Amino acid sequence: MVEHSLAQRHVFLRMVRFADIDSQGHVNNVRFFDYLEDARWGMLHVDPYKAGEPPFKGLVVTRHEIDYLRPLGLRAEPVRVESWVTEISPVRFTLKYEILDDDELYVTATSKLVAYDAERAAPRRLTEDEMAYLKRFA
Repeated sequence: MVEHSLAQRHVFLRMVRFADIDSQGHVNNVRFFDYLEDARWGMLHVDPYKAGEPPFKGLVVTRHEIDYLRPLGLRAEPVRVESWVTEISPVRFTLKYEILDDDELYVTATSKLVAYDAERAAPRRLTEDEMAYLKRFA
């Protein structure tokens, strides 16, 4: 049984596709970044409590770290990508992830993100609404 902290987590279910599998018969290391991106998109661009605009107006990933713990093979059922916030500052925040099922933990990862203004091509401060949204998962 996989145990983890009690912080509120965003849960994203991800099917393992045949295209994700490498010649060794398990999910290719690079494909795990796709899993993290899909989960991050679901967490940060779709607010389940508010219809309409996404919770964030611009973010840039500045760093990824990933630890591969077990091989993940082709399977009929999805894996869970659980995400939560560990650090928040006025301009940036850190997400932690686990890719797992009920029995195994396959990957742990961290992403650092910065609020970004595309028009100015520069970092910006997180808005009060963005900070409040992140605190749901902190």
